[in-house]
Amino acid sequence: MELVSGCYEQVLFGFAVRPAENWTAVPDFTHHAHTASLSAVAVNNRYVVTGSRDETIQIYDMKKKIEYGALLQHNGTVTCLEFYGNAHLLSGAEDGLIYIWNTKKWECLKSIKAHKGHVTSLSIHPSGKLALSVGTDKTLRTWNLVEGRSAFIKNLKQNAHIIKWSPSGEKYVVVISNKMDVYKLDTASIIGTISTEKRISSVRFITDSVLAIAGDDEVVRLYNCESQKCLCEFKAHENRIKDIYSFEREGQQVMVTASSDGYIKMWSLNLNKIQDAPSLLCEVNTKARLTCLAVWLDTASETKENSDKAETSSCANEDEQPLITRKRKVCWTDTSDKSTKVEKHVMPKKQKLGGAQQKKKKNLQS
Repeated sequence: MELVSGCYEQVLFGFAVRPAENWTAVPDFTHHAHTASLSAVAVNNRYVVTGSRDETIQIYDMKKKIEYGALLQHNGTVTCLEFYGNAHLLSGAEDGLIYIWNTKKWECLKSIKAHKGHVTSLSIHPSGKLALSVGTDKTLRTWNLVEGRSAFIKNLKQNAHIIKWSPSGEKYVVVISNKMDVYKLDTASIIGTISTEKRISSVRFITDSVLAIAGDDEVVRLYNCESQKCLCEFKAHENRIKDIYSFEREGQQVMVTASSDGYIKMWSLNLNKIQDAPSLLCEVNTKARLTCLAVWLDTASETKENSDKAETSSCANEDEQPLITRKRKVCWTDTSDKSTKVEKHVMPKKQKLGGAQQKKKKNLQS
């Protein structure tokens, strides 16, 4: 498995983790990924994609360890990226657009004018048929991904910056500043609210009922999603925590945190003793101001990602039953002045990640 993390210094870090060797984390690559700070990272079984303030999405083939190309459609900072299985990627940005990509050929399937302001966060339902997004127009929007159209719009009192489906898809959470509302899907109503003292920067479903929350302090808090009670809290870093990731490996629940203090840390969670603070598995110091985090899991190693969506039987047939019904090859968009921008989908730049490793390490150390 590989820890991948982006930072303000425009660099993407990769650390190979070896669970069989006491969870040793070894530097694998350091790549100058963008011309501005990294803002988002997402992974599937083969690719790592990164979004940046430089308005581009960079693609990395982790099987071959090469920089694969770039997606150039967005105008403005790329704020959110999320894969659905191995066939599709959704991206959102400050231009108010959500793009839907086929990751087999890296073609744009649809372009949706999602928000009047920035798209701040998006999340795909475990079924792949719905997505939620929030933006700076103070709306929460539900998207029918089969038809590529808006299904529902909810007005919010303030701008939300995080939205997440639960693994079962029966509920979702919306974060506004330091407050998180828990919604039930079938009623679209709030069933509870969790508040923290400081702004929430990251939310991760560990299970369908256990949420990990981190923000502008050094503490990770685990909450019961049903009762909104805090189950456990512990100091994880020396500075604010920027991102949380989690996965399951051979029955072991692992949580990963990245902080502005430069450290990436891996923790072992005991779900049977959730009130106990997790034990530290390993840590690495990147000496950079980290912004985003993900864990790429090689399918050859018998690991199973605990993603924000539950695996369903339809996922096994994704190639035969795509997320989006592809009716035409060209992208469409709701604004005519944007339609001419979609020309070249991928700019090939097949540079080996290892080749940039030593050069960029020297730059970081200087």
